[in-house]
Amino acid sequence: MSGKNKLAKFRENETFACLLQPSSDDMLAGNFPLKGRWHAEVFHNDNPIVLELGCGRGEYTVALAERYPDINYIGIDIKGARLWKGAKYATEHGLANVAFLRTRIDFIKSAFGPDEVSEIWLTFSDPQPKKPGKRLTSPLFLDRYRSFTKKGATVHLKTDSLLLHEYSHEVALEQGLEIIECNADIYGSGRAADPDEILCVQTYYERMFLAEGKAITYLAFKL
Repeated sequence: MSGKNKLAKFRENETFACLLQPSSDDMLAGNFPLKGRWHAEVFHNDNPIVLELGCGRGEYTVALAERYPDINYIGIDIKGARLWKGAKYATEHGLANVAFLRTRIDFIKSAFGPDEVSEIWLTFSDPQPKKPGKRLTSPLFLDRYRSFTKKGATVHLKTDSLLLHEYSHEVALEQGLEIIECNADIYGSGRAADPDEILCVQTYYERMFLAEGKAITYLAFKL
């Protein structure tokens, strides 16, 4: 993508009411004004809130929101040019149950208050092969999620990385968490065959990985 195209998307991002872009300084200082107030200030209802962390272009966030209009969805990523696509789609299609937050996932505790989130999706997160502590299913991140999720909140991990899949499964077992599902190949097993099944929604990266012949794994557990 050319720098000119990126700049045009960044300018358009400023016009999307569903896209929030707090400064890193505010997130670091814990000054994000919507913390604990997403229901009242953004969605104007008491419906459950579900996050997609590292949402990229927001394909999963948008697909979930369209299928489940009585649930609120927030896609989070640091890349503004990627978020542009999801925010533009949500704006043009009038998806009132969708929001996007441009920030680092390291700052996630600054964005949400206790018991504010019901569910988390991790779709094709960076497996961080040399830095286990930076994986979004590491004990460090699970503890961060616990600070703002409801008790028993479900974490979904969909990935092409067998390393991340197996690591996450081991962490869940070590912490005594309830495993809802552990599938090493959702397409080979037929798990994603039903077009009405949310696991069959394919992100940009997922289509690329499938074209390379990679298996797509799925893990779900309760915090």
